[in-house]
Amino acid sequence: MAIRLEKGQRINLEKSDGKKLVEFCVGVNWGAIEYEVEEAGFLGFGKKKVKKTIDVDLDLSCVMFNAGQQLCDHLYSPLYKPEILAKFGLPNGKLVSNNNALKHSGDDLEGDKGGDDGLDNEIIQVNLSALKPEVEQIFFFINNVGKEDFSQIPYAKIRMYEGTPSKVSSVYAEYNVAAESQYSGKRALIMAKLYKKGGEWKFNAIGDAFDDQFLGQTIQRIMQSYVK
Repeated sequence: MAIRLEKGQRINLEKSDGKKLVEFCVGVNWGAIEYEVEEAGFLGFGKKKVKKTIDVDLDLSCVMFNAGQQLCDHLYSPLYKPEILAKFGLPNGKLVSNNNALKHSGDDLEGDKGGDDGLDNEIIQVNLSALKPEVEQIFFFINNVGKEDFSQIPYAKIRMYEGTPSKVSSVYAEYNVAAESQYSGKRALIMAKLYKKGGEWKFNAIGDAFDDQFLGQTIQRIMQSYVK
């Protein structure tokens, strides 16, 4: 039975058999915005309801920090412009971290259409044993590249599971972030963090939303207010 997380909840990465969760996926699943409008019928006679869809382009990213609270590694889309990242003092985007410890599945530009398909739109594979020893905290967050805010998106969920991006073997924990807060006007969401305490990795569901317009603002916010 998967752990259903609540905002602010902290858990140990220990499975029911007592073994530690070391290799797993962190996936985010979200829906496109679907709505109905009335349009004129054939030759302008009468009206008919037509279904419309707005693609939702969310970017799942993560940043890693050492014991000195310094950024030491990252995963975010290579499509972010280097000249804008440079203004925030950030390196270019990449989809594979140092030592291949974390791997990103790549961009999903649309979100689920026709309802929740049960699959994650963007996934980061994690291998804690491959991380450099200096990594102490890993923050997972999403930014909306479009103009819509999170209150318009039908759902946004994060889960941790054993398996691969194409096959879920066992769900360890899940967190429905959209059920926790009112997101009107918010386009960035700090979802969760993995952190090392006493030599062991733990997980904290955060779920804080902000009106950041760019990934660099969200990373700065994490560095200033969340890294401890």
